[in-house]
Amino acid sequence: MHSFSLSGQYVDLFHNRIFPAKIDVANGFIAAVTEIESAPSQFILPGFVDSHIHIESSMLVPTSFAQLAVAHGTVATISDPHEIANVSGLDGVEYMIRNAARTPFKFFFGAPSCVPATGFETAGATLDATDIEHLMAHKDIWYLSEMMNYPGVLFNDPSVMAKIAAAHKHRKPVDGHAPGLKGTDAATYAQAGITTDHECYTLDEALEKVALGMHILIREGSAARNYEALCDLLKLHPDHTMFCSDDKHPDELAMGHINELVVRSVNRGYDLFHVLRAACINPVLHYKVPVGLLRKNDPADFIIVKDLTDFSVLQTYIDGTLVAENGKSLLPFQPVPPINQFAACGRVPADFILPATQPHPTIRVIEALEGQLITHELHLEAKVTDGCIVSDPERDILKIAVINRYEAQAPVSVGFIRNFGLKRGAIASTVGHDCHNIIVVGADDESMCAAVNAIIECQGGISVAEDDKRVDCLPLPIAGLMSDQDGYTTGEAYTTINNKALALGTSLHAPFMTLSFMALLVIPALKLSDKGLFNGSTFTFTGIEV
Repeated sequence: MHSFSLSGQYVDLFHNRIFPAKIDVANGFIAAVTEIESAPSQFILPGFVDSHIHIESSMLVPTSFAQLAVAHGTVATISDPHEIANVSGLDGVEYMIRNAARTPFKFFFGAPSCVPATGFETAGATLDATDIEHLMAHKDIWYLSEMMNYPGVLFNDPSVMAKIAAAHKHRKPVDGHAPGLKGTDAATYAQAGITTDHECYTLDEALEKVALGMHILIREGSAARNYEALCDLLKLHPDHTMFCSDDKHPDELAMGHINELVVRSVNRGYDLFHVLRAACINPVLHYKVPVGLLRKNDPADFIIVKDLTDFSVLQTYIDGTLVAENGKSLLPFQPVPPINQFAACGRVPADFILPATQPHPTIRVIEALEGQLITHELHLEAKVTDGCIVSDPERDILKIAVINRYEAQAPVSVGFIRNFGLKRGAIASTVGHDCHNIIVVGADDESMCAAVNAIIECQGGISVAEDDKRVDCLPLPIAGLMSDQDGYTTGEAYTTINNKALALGTSLHAPFMTLSFMALLVIPALKLSDKGLFNGSTFTFTGIEV
């Protein structure tokens, strides 16, 4: 570790001051902050922190994620390894911790609380209360990750409550996940000792949870975007507000991260210090993680920006090491070994056939919503051909299917969906929250089958089938979730395949990210698992035909 000094306009987020100062760094820590008469016009402030993200959803391992994030001034993340845990269990969590240790970037992992998320789907692993107790004692586990099983909390399920108790025993926070929960149910949830929620989609809901003592994470990811609904929290309850992305695809991560929310908020007129507290300080204080906040004796984690309007990042430092400069990452790519669990075998178009039980059936259709994880349930007249219910691209009623990746030849689960807008072909992915089975949506069975088989051949990835013969696949050899390539290469490859998906007619901003959430059973109203069509409001399976 070396010592150095630099000067600029010091942004003091604890006393709401900006003044010229000299910063002395020694052995990775802030040795002194000295107010001086004049300094360069550049601004020095703590680095940005993403308060809730699944690193796996960037399709990058931690070292490659860090490569991209530091260029935008991010120095740390509160990271839930829930995705890889659903595929590979404790081995997957340890894989993420080991990889993260190879970069100076600060990853703070939680213990995944819901693996699998429900008992209504097939996952690759199960983490019970004993496993959570084991993880809670781990020095590299900082909190209990989002408690998605809010019915289990409300009904005092012994297993759920044992996991929460393990976190409290080790004095570690418990993250929430309770979309739409209000009234006495929200109170019961908060009283269990759950202190955050990143799933609020209305301001009223968020305000009610703040009143219960919860901290609200304003989420703006690649698919779920709640900033517009919740941004007034920055003036109403700045000390209870943080920023998060939750899920961020590599192409968008290459363009920006938490810095984008900071720029957006300041330009909208929110108080600079309130915005920066949400972006820099509140996550560090809430999760009690060792990220420097630019005070004497803190770790030297900070950024230098050109101005306080566009926040162009000139330099990013972590533990006193320069890791990015002028928008360029200085972190090297590090090759990684794969980890996976994949047993599915090839399929034929007949596997996707769905016979009708009546001549003119009305069917339940998932309505996907742009920028939301929630869906609606529609009842629409089905198109029937040769006695089978088929996709109807002209009316934007497409077939969706989920295939168990953990067994060789499990039955194909079929449903219908609207708002993907594909006019032809199909798109498929093994990023299918939360169990990460193969999920596919398409305009015809042949294309769907071709997209699925391309993924099976790669043992995980995302694919686009223009028809049953022209198919492209981006391999994700690490758990079927992450690439073994560097962040920029993966981002470019994702952009290419995403553009092919857009060329099929979809108007969705992030079709693959939206697709990945159509198997997320814990978010209402209608979703599809490998075991059938699921009503997330009643937590029961339901029939396709009404």
